[in-house]
Amino acid sequence: MFLGTPYRWGGDDPMAGFDCSGLAIEVLRAFGRLAQGGDYTANDLLTIFRPNKVDVGYEGCLCFYLDSSGRAVHVVILVNEHFAIGADGGGSGTNTPGDAVAQNAFVKIRPVDYRPGPRVIVDPWKGLA
Repeated sequence: MFLGTPYRWGGDDPMAGFDCSGLAIEVLRAFGRLAQGGDYTANDLLTIFRPNKVDVGYEGCLCFYLDSSGRAVHVVILVNEHFAIGADGGGSGTNTPGDAVAQNAFVKIRPVDYRPGPRVIVDPWKGLA
């Protein structure tokens, strides 16, 4: 649905662009897992959903990539245990559609292990009937 949407640092809007947490927030809010309002970083989302940690990811899980201090610096949504959709390729200098094009920064599907380092996978839907 959001494939090809431009990456935009701090973005949380399907028309203007998403950053990684903005995409996750849009999906979680659409399904009632996050209240409207508020702004969350990848690390904030990990803090909220960490109690729902799972050992093996599956469709709909969030995969958080951690820095060396254990802080979440990136989040994607699993399509299955091998692939994820996420806003990727940009950074703090990606603020316009032109920036996104120049940096190949869009919402895209990639293998879960494309990014090295430790990760935590959570099921934000856990506990729902």
